[in-house]
Amino acid sequence: MSPSAADPSQAAAPVTVVGVGADGWSGLTEPAREALRAAEVLIGGRRQLDLLPPLECAGERVAWPSPLRPAVPGLFAEHAGRRIAVLASGDPYFYGIGRTLTEALPHVSLRVLPHPSSVSHACARLGWALEECEVVSAVGRPLARLAATLHPGRRLLILSAGPGTAGEVAALLREHGFGPSRMRVLEQLGGAAERSFEGTAGDWAHPPGDPLNIVAVECAAAPDRLRLGAVPGLPDAAYEHDGQLTKRYVRAATLAALAPAPGELLWDVGGGAGSIAVEWLRTHPACRALTVERDPGRAARIARNADRLGVPSLRVVTGRAPDALAGLPTPDAVFIGGGLTAPGLLDVCWAALPVGGRLVANTVTLESEALLVEWYRRCGGELVRLSVAHGAPVGGFTGWRQAMPVTQWAVRKGAGPEVGGDV
Repeated sequence: MSPSAADPSQAAAPVTVVGVGADGWSGLTEPAREALRAAEVLIGGRRQLDLLPPLECAGERVAWPSPLRPAVPGLFAEHAGRRIAVLASGDPYFYGIGRTLTEALPHVSLRVLPHPSSVSHACARLGWALEECEVVSAVGRPLARLAATLHPGRRLLILSAGPGTAGEVAALLREHGFGPSRMRVLEQLGGAAERSFEGTAGDWAHPPGDPLNIVAVECAAAPDRLRLGAVPGLPDAAYEHDGQLTKRYVRAATLAALAPAPGELLWDVGGGAGSIAVEWLRTHPACRALTVERDPGRAARIARNADRLGVPSLRVVTGRAPDALAGLPTPDAVFIGGGLTAPGLLDVCWAALPVGGRLVANTVTLESEALLVEWYRRCGGELVRLSVAHGAPVGGFTGWRQAMPVTQWAVRKGAGPEVGGDV
């Protein structure tokens, strides 16, 4: 089926997407210039459009509307049948317009002519290996995501949302104990107005500069900062909580049983402090999670924990399970940390899982343990008891102080017809 037959509102001719740098017309390759000269319609941001010479690029100029994404199909339908060129900033498929066009216009053929991204320019100026850098975009995304990338010695590149981003980055670094980190702001990379300035997050005093900039950070932690590792099992002190918290060592074992993978969605039922969902999300930027918590105060606390630990994408659902689970997107894994004896909760969670999905449930009460034993008998999986003891003073000596043992049931849903399927 041809593009026009699949969607007659779209142009039959390919759309050319041209990456443009701060150097504008002079930095373009000849094929890119030819595409822009030939275009009957030039679509892009006002800044990019203003970089094109009007005599050579005579096509009709159309600035992106706001909000951009929902307007894309209608905008291209309006100019159907005409030669269209879209202007992008740098590499269209690196946090750029390329992905939006691919998703919003699936039947349109795109010819893409990329330009070096601002990240490539920044690494060239700094002498940094791009593959060893962490890139975080602050454009249309919460800056709180930066917190999950903070580790001593790491190099970060932050795509700025505007002239004030550098100051916001410095404040976040100070808040998380990374005040000694070296920061460098690089503006108008590749253009005639290129410049840079630097300092440390702890004493950052530079006023906002050019809106087209990237912020480079060399992470250095203050000596008294609470250390947060890259694997599950963060210190309990990393969380704001009222005692309803899956403790560190049980949490690490629980995440190991849940086995998060990139792109997967977790239901965290009975969120408490949100620690399981938070650490699920920290395993990979593409992971997704929602947590269900009946208490509004705890729900608000979960959101604060998620922001502080760099995973503001955590969705918090305030309500009582299982009723609050209705209509939620299909999970790849479910964790039940509380409310196991609520009528129908395990049945609803099990039914929501697709074949291959995982369920992990923890409990410290005999009543809930009896329920897990019954489900284990029916569905299989693995039933374990987790026991943790901490060294504590006993007079002038040291002894073991035992925490309440936790019973954990972990199971993978099979394809069989019975309640539990094949496991």
